[in-house]
Amino acid sequence: MRKTVLSLMSVAALALVGCNAPNPSQQAGSVAPASADTAGAPGKAPNEVSGTISLRGPVQPSATATLVLNLVDVSSTAVGSAPLASKTAPAGSFPQPFSLTFNPAEVKVGDLYVVQALLTDGDRHYTMPMQAPVLAKGGKNDGVAIELVAEQTPGEKVLADFNAEKAQLGGMKVSHGTKLESNVSRGWQLFRQAGQIEFIRELVDRGDKGFTSTDYAYKDGKPWAIVQDTKSSRDAKPSATDRAGWSADGALVLKQHQVGSDVQPLDADAADKLKKQAMDILGVATGGKNK
Repeated sequence: MRKTVLSLMSVAALALVGCNAPNPSQQAGSVAPASADTAGAPGKAPNEVSGTISLRGPVQPSATATLVLNLVDVSSTAVGSAPLASKTAPAGSFPQPFSLTFNPAEVKVGDLYVVQALLTDGDRHYTMPMQAPVLAKGGKNDGVAIELVAEQTPGEKVLADFNAEKAQLGGMKVSHGTKLESNVSRGWQLFRQAGQIEFIRELVDRGDKGFTSTDYAYKDGKPWAIVQDTKSSRDAKPSATDRAGWSADGALVLKQHQVGSDVQPLDADAADKLKKQAMDILGVATGGKNK
């Protein structure tokens, strides 16, 4: 009888152990099945791109510079579409962080998106030599590195073109002339290429009132760039240099008045005076034909 009681107790104990034993699906290292709410749920769509903007070289923009950022769809099917995000602010100092927040619902799967940055500092523009792709086809959306590079100003472009033409004078047809006026001695060289007047170099000696050496560049019979050195005498170093140049639409874009190493803006009246001198010497050198 006692053996029977012990056997029943043993069976009961084993039954309790079986009830408390862990389910195989809950063993260490196993993953519980996903609930109906979480199974297959997609990750949260990004709503921001961010990174750092730097300038190539040691330059820093002025206090009036402006930085414009745009998040743009550059796919062929999105030409002319509005940016997904845009921001305009004072430029500040560089390098600097940036962020653009957008509506993820507006992102088109398969389209190509880029961050565009433009820094404007007076006549100087800083642009991106490399695109910064983001979102669907663009790798990471944070830690985006953007480098801005200074472009030539319109005035610098005119001056570079002027110097390039000046370097070609040796291959042009040249004629000479002189004119004596009251207390003024004037001489010039006129340079032609393919029958067109390209350049006039004028030397004006005003005695004790000083000496000027002026180079005039022309296009279609009109001056487009002028550089004038003012001296105390022919052999003296320039006491001042004025530079003026005009874009194709007639806007004054090169405007420099330099004394020593100090360069200041050339005022519009002084530039107009140089342009008038250019037309005057053109008339004198061509006998009024201007061609």
